[in-house]
Amino acid sequence: MKNSFLLTLAVFCCMLLGAQQTTTFIHAGHLLDTESGKWMDEVTIRINGNEVSEVSKGYKNIPQDVKYFDLKDQWVLPGLTDMHVHMETEYNPQAYISKFVDDPADVAFNAVGYAETTLMTGFTTVRDLGGSGINISLRDAINKGKVPGPRIFTSGKSIASTGGHADPTNGGNQAFMGDPGPREGVANGTDEAREAVRHRYKNGADCIKITATGGVLSVAKNGSNPQFTLEEIKAITSTASDYGMHVAAHAHGDEGMRRAVEGGVKTIEHGTYMSDETMDLMKKMNCYLVPTITAGKEVALKAEVDGFYPEIVVPKARAVGPQIQGTFARAYKRGVPIVFGTDAGVYAHGKNAMEFYYMVEAGMPAIEAIQSATITPAKILDLEDKMGQVKKGFYADIISVDENPVKNVKALESVNFVMKDGVVYKN
Repeated sequence: MKNSFLLTLAVFCCMLLGAQQTTTFIHAGHLLDTESGKWMDEVTIRINGNEVSEVSKGYKNIPQDVKYFDLKDQWVLPGLTDMHVHMETEYNPQAYISKFVDDPADVAFNAVGYAETTLMTGFTTVRDLGGSGINISLRDAINKGKVPGPRIFTSGKSIASTGGHADPTNGGNQAFMGDPGPREGVANGTDEAREAVRHRYKNGADCIKITATGGVLSVAKNGSNPQFTLEEIKAITSTASDYGMHVAAHAHGDEGMRRAVEGGVKTIEHGTYMSDETMDLMKKMNCYLVPTITAGKEVALKAEVDGFYPEIVVPKARAVGPQIQGTFARAYKRGVPIVFGTDAGVYAHGKNAMEFYYMVEAGMPAIEAIQSATITPAKILDLEDKMGQVKKGFYADIISVDENPVKNVKALESVNFVMKDGVVYKN
């Protein structure tokens, strides 16, 4: 009996080891070195398990009994990263009613579909900046292989002040409002700010998201006023640092933005009314702008559709939306660090790559736009040695397109091949 058990255990271990070391070969016609910005022609990529084990020049002979993908006619690059998405939602005119109608299971079911859509368009990693906490469960389900989707780093529930952009009770009937606190992501004062961060950590968040100013789509009048004091923001960033997390700050108005940068946040989301002085402060503090140009354009368009938004939202959407691309152009020219992010979920998931065209249209070279979605996110996520490049020891996150995206960046809107962690999801 003992020998039989040991034999079974040995066979199982061998099967497990074999599964972990599945070998895959790719012949790539053109492979982008995202670090140098140069293309390498006729390359063989070897993948063991979920990592790249070798990148070599020339088309090497393929051993028998391995997986092989012929991408000789393709332009190959690492999987893309979107640093601002909302995987739980996709905005529509019923969105404000949905929170009173949908059960958590409904939200989760929809989120699974949005995750797969995102992955199939070439985004193998995302940073989810705000939901109900179901985004944490979605991350875990993807990591365990239960459902397909991108690698997710999430803030869980965003942190707001009372009545702030991420106060979940804004616009609700007073009978349902209650008095949400740090557990629900609403904090006032430095003590509650620290407690709110600790609740996010307890719930399993990877990072922290705050709403430093008003927002466009919240049912509140002001879309740009500051909503945290400098002391509250410092309490949030210092506590987040204690727990190994960085802080992202939603911000449209300049005063709230300046406080956020001075308070130590790592990224500014949107940055609509950013002044030159705040841009210079961001450079000094090594704080990144996440432009979300696509979201700005989409909300401005939808504001002209009668009944699409509540009346209180329409003037904010009309005012804020058209500004974001111009702010991005100014920030890029001034040397502000930029990282790719779209706010997908405010508009339809799967359109994330439209952002590349808007960035290039505003003056950023295509190769820099691509780098902002590959090597730059890796720096912020402390994964410089694992993400953003097709290189030995890095995650086997690989995509391909039909034409050179450096010459036509819109090619990234039509991805043909998607591999994440060595598994091919689209071919």
